[in-house]
Amino acid sequence: MEDVTKGNPETGTRPRRNNTWIYVLIIVLLLATNIYLFLNKDNNQHKYLEVIQKLEQVDSSFVILEDEYKASLARLDDLTGKNSQLERQLRQKDSELNQTKQRIQDILAKGPEANAAELSEARLLITELNTKIRSYERQITQLRRTNTTLKAERDSIASTNASLQQKVDLAKVLHASNIRLKAIDLRRGGRKEKETEKAKRVDLLRITFDIDENRIAEDGTKELHICIINPHGELLNNPALGSGSFKDTDGKSKYYSVAKQVDLNNEQPLHDINVDWLQTAVYEKGAYSVEIYHQGYLIGKGSVNLR
Repeated sequence: MEDVTKGNPETGTRPRRNNTWIYVLIIVLLLATNIYLFLNKDNNQHKYLEVIQKLEQVDSSFVILEDEYKASLARLDDLTGKNSQLERQLRQKDSELNQTKQRIQDILAKGPEANAAELSEARLLITELNTKIRSYERQITQLRRTNTTLKAERDSIASTNASLQQKVDLAKVLHASNIRLKAIDLRRGGRKEKETEKAKRVDLLRITFDIDENRIAEDGTKELHICIINPHGELLNNPALGSGSFKDTDGKSKYYSVAKQVDLNNEQPLHDINVDWLQTAVYEKGAYSVEIYHQGYLIGKGSVNLR
């Protein structure tokens, strides 16, 4: 048998080599390469997933911080809109608040690109902002309680003052006394007067009265309103003779027959004030009454009977 490893001298060909081990080596290298690539791929994929997860965490933290900041601003706006005193206080601290808000906005403006340190800083600043807002909320609660107390005290004082003022106003009202209602018969063209009780002879009704001393009323001219009522309960009224209307203590309009102005000195009473009612119509028989009013209050009355 011939040795195939030896050449053939007659043909001049070279002997063939056994390359099996080379193929085995190549296969081993390929396997090792594939295993390396596979393992490396798995490792890269794992690292890729970790990066994605971190990005998602950063993005989630950013969204949470942004929502917290917006909620804090909304609470702050709501508080300042409800309380003017707090608004003035915030204006005094405006620089400090603006710096805090500006720093938070600068960090949030970076979005998901903000690093962990910046997000931590923003979270701390938002926490501080919320602490201040809670302090403002407590201040507002206290201010509301104080305002409620002050309002109750104010209303009580106002009610007391109104009551006192009403008493003072009432004390200033004049008082008429010694009221007389006389029927006068004019004779000799009015140069002579005579009292009468006969209705057909009456030319005028004269009201005479005194004003008592009043040390509370201010000095000066005071206007009195005098109502004269006939036997039928009707007011004697004639605008040409000075009749008009005034407001009574209930605020309602009340008509009067004639007005009389008197000059008051609160240290002295006034005596024998005369007010005449002269009409062209005939006076009827019966009882005539007179009422005297000052500042809407009835301060005296009297009557006379004609036959």
